[in-house]
Amino acid sequence: MPPASPVVPTVEEIAIAVQVLRRGGLVAMPTETVYGLAADARDVEAVRRIFAAKGRPADHPLIVHLHDASALDLWAREIPASARVLAEAFWPGPLTLVLRKSAVVDPAITGGQDTVGLRVPAHPVARALLVAFGGALAAPSANRFGRISPTTAAHVREEFPGGEVWVLDGGPSEVGLESTIIDLSGPRPRLLRPGAVAASAIEARIGPLERPDDRAGPRASGRLVAHYAPGKPLELVDQASVAEHLHLHPAGTHWIAPGPLPANCAGEALPADAEGYAKTLYAALRRADAGDGLRIAAIRPPDDEAWAAVQDRLVRAAAGSGGDHAP
Repeated sequence: MPPASPVVPTVEEIAIAVQVLRRGGLVAMPTETVYGLAADARDVEAVRRIFAAKGRPADHPLIVHLHDASALDLWAREIPASARVLAEAFWPGPLTLVLRKSAVVDPAITGGQDTVGLRVPAHPVARALLVAFGGALAAPSANRFGRISPTTAAHVREEFPGGEVWVLDGGPSEVGLESTIIDLSGPRPRLLRPGAVAASAIEARIGPLERPDDRAGPRASGRLVAHYAPGKPLELVDQASVAEHLHLHPAGTHWIAPGPLPANCAGEALPADAEGYAKTLYAALRRADAGDGLRIAAIRPPDDEAWAAVQDRLVRAAAGSGGDHAP
């Protein structure tokens, strides 16, 4: 069977999206990481609509998406040489740089901080939209705050069924997890969130990264203890503890595992490699959340750099699962 043709919005659909943005509305755009809920980054009222639609706390900053690295000079007032190096190496792509913001960045975007997260997405639809719009787009993930990020247009429509968001369908996200975030606003570069761009690849270009805990460094997307969470309870289970878990919960658990499911476990086997697992994780969590099981159990993946972003998302999802977590 030949591979499925890529989903590509028409020129007319992108033109409509541009009109929505210029009127101060919201557009869900596909990126290589996850779908983003985009608004004109220069329109403060439009930016506030993002927070209202998501139920996002006003102090939780947004990432600004640029058409290319040349826009750095407009949006950041201090651009260290390390930022130029990383932009040259990894943009367009799943890397966000946190820099000292320029005067054009409204505090609504930054949660009142003096820093702003910037990235150039690689997805062709996001790039086409940015070029057609002719400006920058503030865009967190296109889901209700704290919940599972969307990796398809259908996921976005599930999150916003009222039609208040214009959705551009660009097919499933290729990466499937949010971008790596590197803070370059201080004296030493810091890894704030792991993603598809590995810390070792960044360190090979700019030297060692600090790895602060979630209370240190600027506030940034996805650094809350509880995030990316299903409504059902989610537990991370070591391979050696599967039998014990089955004894405690003989029925009602939906299992997710890298590679084959353990014996007597009902659920879904995801790809055994980190890249394939990451691409399919959020969709699998959504299916498990919508299914008949009472709880979700995820086999803890390997503890190495290739799996760092997956580990990060699963730990935060488990902390926030069950429907009663604080944002």
